[in-house]
Amino acid sequence: MFELVCQLGLQETCHKCHDTILRVKNQVRIIGGGLAGSEAAWQAAEQGLTVHLYEMRPAVQTGAHASDRLAELVCSNSLGSKLPDRASGVLMAEMRRMGSMLLEVADQAAVPAGGALAVDREGFAGAVTDRLESHPRINIHREEVVSIPEGLTIVASGPLTSNSLASSIEELTGQDYLYFFDALAPIVEFESINMEIAFFGSRYGRGEQERGDYINCPLDRREYEAFIDALLSAERIPLRSFEDAIKAGVRAGAHTFFEGCLPIEIIAERGRDALAYGPMRPVGLTDPRTGKRPHAVVQLRQDDIEASLFNIVGFQTNLSYAEQRQVLRMIPGLEQAHFFRYGQMHRNTFINSPTQLLPTLQHRRREDLLFAGQITGVEGYLGNIATGLLAGLNAARQDEGRAPLNTPGTTMLGALCDYISHADPDHFQPMKANFGIMPALEDGVRRNKRQRAAAYAERAHMDLEKFLKNLE
Repeated sequence: MFELVCQLGLQETCHKCHDTILRVKNQVRIIGGGLAGSEAAWQAAEQGLTVHLYEMRPAVQTGAHASDRLAELVCSNSLGSKLPDRASGVLMAEMRRMGSMLLEVADQAAVPAGGALAVDREGFAGAVTDRLESHPRINIHREEVVSIPEGLTIVASGPLTSNSLASSIEELTGQDYLYFFDALAPIVEFESINMEIAFFGSRYGRGEQERGDYINCPLDRREYEAFIDALLSAERIPLRSFEDAIKAGVRAGAHTFFEGCLPIEIIAERGRDALAYGPMRPVGLTDPRTGKRPHAVVQLRQDDIEASLFNIVGFQTNLSYAEQRQVLRMIPGLEQAHFFRYGQMHRNTFINSPTQLLPTLQHRRREDLLFAGQITGVEGYLGNIATGLLAGLNAARQDEGRAPLNTPGTTMLGALCDYISHADPDHFQPMKANFGIMPALEDGVRRNKRQRAAAYAERAHMDLEKFLKNLE
């Protein structure tokens, strides 16, 4: 055994007692090949660690994924706004400054989406998979991990963590998981969209193409009311796992749906005009047929490089497939829509991070165990990638015996990590990047909403630069 360890370079000498200590070092296990796990694997490998990345697909499927590629985007193909005075734009800037590999790939796989960063989802996942498979220090294992291993580990198993691993994590945390349901929006084929009614355009003319980056389907008041009536009466797919959770006494309650990804039928139940003020808001758009702003608009965003597929923006739904065909074809321009993918819902699982994690993403009772991605309660693609980035860097620092990175709370990444580690555990909800979780500006200057956002962004940039300079 001693000879084998020496050959692998795993021998460490204690300079205090001159005894030889044998342990497995310079390696990390990462559970989950989603956004967080993929970014964590790259960062740890770039820091010199040998990475063992475990992804259970395709041996064990999730019901939401469509392929065995790493970093597959299951819901939208948009990573969020890239404008510098938006919360997601601030987080993007921080991730670029810290060397995010996935964000670099996203830039290369980008498709037109106005002020947002949207990608060809297959091209994006394929490129990330190729990079990880070709890295000399990353070993990819296509198998299910059923329990948390000993040694340096990052758990990035995501919202669809397998039952066996979930049981192991529950044993570690000593408490029930929190459950809520996440939803996917339908995708339609471009050739089936009636462009005599639908039109290209971006709100207020913001877009990278002269024609506009979105396809817009306008509805007048009568068409909107008929759509709402059909939507509210349509058959839904039973959420059996949620019902079972309630019967079993699992804490669900307010966590049934994530507010940032509500199904359209749930939004419509809150009021007949709720959709017209939400994902169907018509502001900044003019119907070229009438020269006027429509009563409501359904937008579709390009989903692939060839512009052959478009997803219906904000139209997450749990309607049955037959009802989706019928109800969504009531939208002007989608009368003959051919659906490449129907909307669907799946369970999303996360730990009660305020009771479990430090802002460094380390477990409070085991410093060589880190968590990253949606399982921590961070929401949104960017948040998943960013926490994976931090977990990968901190795993390497843990292996080296160095203090972990604790990014300033005035940065967007730091604010997210502070939120999930310090929120009220009795009312913990998943959180996307937003200015509301950042410390208030204390200079006494009166600002409007846009000016405050710009000030938050400037402070985040300056404090991150100062933090990274001190590290150097």
